[in-house]
Amino acid sequence: MLARQASKCQKDEKLEQAKLKKAIEKGNTAQAQLHADNAIRKKSEGLNLMRLASRVDAVAGRVHTAMTMRVVTGAMTGVVRGVEKAMRDMNLEQISKVMDTFETQFDDLDVQTAYMENTMVNANAKSSNQAEADQLMRQVADAAGLELKDDMPRLQVPQEPVGEEAVLSERLHKLRNAV
Repeated sequence: MLARQASKCQKDEKLEQAKLKKAIEKGNTAQAQLHADNAIRKKSEGLNLMRLASRVDAVAGRVHTAMTMRVVTGAMTGVVRGVEKAMRDMNLEQISKVMDTFETQFDDLDVQTAYMENTMVNANAKSSNQAEADQLMRQVADAAGLELKDDMPRLQVPQEPVGEEAVLSERLHKLRNAV
């Protein structure tokens, strides 16, 4: 299902590129900019859907592994009896603490990995959307043998964070250094 949605996004992206070409041919740069933005958005949406499909497949794999482990656990019952004797000589409280620490660290690693993936996706999306749209407009214009007007409207991105953004940026910087 997700793969079909990703495929639909790719088709929509191509449709937006065709609309972009027509807008460039008509000399309507504002409309061309909108179609370029839409094409980039559809491309990103398709990639995000493919990532989500990959994650769903990974979860399905984990579930399958868990089911397999249930079968293996039954077979391990005999092994456990032999290990029980060895465990009597060890400090079970200490073993439990080590396992709890391991699980906590593993959960923290999952959270940090998810945070880094999200940060990278957001950073790439924010920094490259305008550049990608401009590049796409140039490619379509070149492919159509048209000249793109240089009076495309530009969004002004502030160079320095302002007010609350500065505080949030500082907090983010401290968190990144802590990781």
